[in-house]
Amino acid sequence: MPADRPQPAIALRTRLLAAMLGPLLLTAIALGLAGAALIADVVRRTNDRVLGGALGAISETVAVERGDVTLDLPAAAFGMLENSERDNIYYRIAVGDRLVTGYGDLSPPRPQELTLDVPRFRFARYRDQDIRIAEVRRALPRIAGPVVIQVAETLDGRRALHRRLVLALVAGELVLLAIAALFIGPALRWSLRPLARLRRAVAARDTRATPDLSPIDAGPLPAELRPLAEAFSNVLARLDTATAGVRRFTSDASHQMRTPLSALKIQVALARRGDRAALDEIADAADRLEHLVTQLLALARAEEVGETPPFEPVDLREVAVAVINRHIARAIEAGVEVILDAPPSLTLDSHRTLVFEILSNLLDNAIRYNRAGGTVTITVDADADGASIAVGDDGPGLSDADVARAGERFVRFTSGRDREGSGLGLAIVRSAAQRLGAELAIANTRPGLRCTLRFHSRVE
Repeated sequence: MPADRPQPAIALRTRLLAAMLGPLLLTAIALGLAGAALIADVVRRTNDRVLGGALGAISETVAVERGDVTLDLPAAAFGMLENSERDNIYYRIAVGDRLVTGYGDLSPPRPQELTLDVPRFRFARYRDQDIRIAEVRRALPRIAGPVVIQVAETLDGRRALHRRLVLALVAGELVLLAIAALFIGPALRWSLRPLARLRRAVAARDTRATPDLSPIDAGPLPAELRPLAEAFSNVLARLDTATAGVRRFTSDASHQMRTPLSALKIQVALARRGDRAALDEIADAADRLEHLVTQLLALARAEEVGETPPFEPVDLREVAVAVINRHIARAIEAGVEVILDAPPSLTLDSHRTLVFEILSNLLDNAIRYNRAGGTVTITVDADADGASIAVGDDGPGLSDADVARAGERFVRFTSGRDREGSGLGLAIVRSAAQRLGAELAIANTRPGLRCTLRFHSRVE
């Protein structure tokens, strides 16, 4: 089945708009709800104050004359309740269960629910309309029962006022949102301008025939974009280093391989003419070429970029014995004695293949550049700081200037000009040691040379 296509990412401008407008809309909604609740409370309190004023005006006229409850309904009391919506006004005055005046079917309270001379407000339903009732209980002299005064009005005026205020609130919020949206676009373009400048600086690299891996120069950048530009510049620097290494490696390798290939072609031509000695030269050239290619592949493996190789328990004595067994035939042929000085077992956390490659190259160099009848000593040792492997010989050694250049690729030292080699052995050793986190030290012992590889891993 075809791989699922990646989902397209949301544009940064869209993300920023959503991040800015989303909270703004939520805030507007929250403020609208809170404002509506506040408006409802203000409308209720304001109208209740007017309704309570009318109730107080009527209550003040209630009196007792000759044992009867009398009152004089003031026109001003009802005038207070007039509004443009023409709400209906109802009232009721009763002594106990006896109606004195007003609308007898108006929702009566239970007198015990009312606090003496303290007005109470409540909503009710009357004649298929919602009403608001203000009521109070009074005690009059020489009147046995409680006197209850009620004034009520319909809610059309309250609702109309509430609606107008809510609409004004919504209109105000919409105007603010429109103004904010009007300014968000230019603000976003201004804010994203450094990012666009950075994008143009990166895109400009595509128009050049030769890849430009120099650091990005996009002018002054905000603090949020500087890490991105620095990270990209670091990637370019690492890529520049890697490509430079590949170019240098390719150039050096082609140069080094050209010599044995040229010699091989000459010997093939001689062999075709019947020179049998040319066959031996062809075999030698093929061996040199094979050794060079092997060293190039070993260097490529040693310099492979990637994760640190997984460590495992490595017995340094066992690795040293394996390396000696590989090179013992060459040592005998060259007349070089190989001596191993190592404890019965010395194990540490490392990578066996890389340790084997390092020790193999060190021993190969020690045999190749030693004198006839010379000695190579491999010493394995451990101390409180870790373990070490040293390969020493008693050959001609290196000059101090050559020691400083040891580990560079394809470097042939003055003391080994007459010996066949690729100039890659110590480069392989140094690169592999870096991957292992080990330290390589090269020193003249006069006579000879000593290469010491120190590990800082835990020793068992």
